[in-house]
Amino acid sequence: MFASIRVISFDLDDTLWPCRPVIQQAEQQLYDWLMEHAPEIPRKYSIEAMRRQRLDFQRDNPDIAHDLTRVRHGALQQLMDAHGYPGSLVDQGTALFREARNQVTPYPDVLPVLERLLPRYRLVSITNGNAEIEKTPLSNVFHRSFTAAEAGAARPDPALFRAVLDWSEIEPGSILHVGDDPVRDVEPASQLGLRTAWMKRGGRQESEPENLSTADVIVRDLHQLAALLTGNQDR
Repeated sequence: MFASIRVISFDLDDTLWPCRPVIQQAEQQLYDWLMEHAPEIPRKYSIEAMRRQRLDFQRDNPDIAHDLTRVRHGALQQLMDAHGYPGSLVDQGTALFREARNQVTPYPDVLPVLERLLPRYRLVSITNGNAEIEKTPLSNVFHRSFTAAEAGAARPDPALFRAVLDWSEIEPGSILHVGDDPVRDVEPASQLGLRTAWMKRGGRQESEPENLSTADVIVRDLHQLAALLTGNQDR
């Protein structure tokens, strides 16, 4: 099925690791830090209220909405300025959040399968988020990583997939993209001619009708994908 594939791109959040617990833990660490260093902010804002304030900031600043690090920095700057705290705390708080953001735990199938695929394919990661792949447990299994901040737009805009095409210098049909979201992953990649695999690990995806997706295949984990790629059903 995928004999022509030379490059495989992978979405990160909820494809290679669960995203929500990482973000929740990072936000909690930032909140605890604020209680010590800028207590007026957590005195007036819950974590949920800070999340709403950040989303409002993102909506009001569409020129940087695709760059989540700049959004988080700008939203925190807004709060610090409103409460009279120095700008140096913004950088410190943003750095603390980013460090916690990279404390991801890949799904059990991810690292062993990527290590198997690495000698056979060029592996690429793409993300709308701001995880720094070189600071995660998957730092050594990708030839290249692209972020929405680098590409200038977040999916479903096709900019990230165009970046992969430009970097790889091969025809779209020789690239396979793997992602958990039919709208942000499958549709824009398919529209550019990439082959696609819809990763349905469970959770919210289970309630989505499969005809939403134009994916070439639907897989439940990377073992299943590797079997399709290699023609070997043994794990």
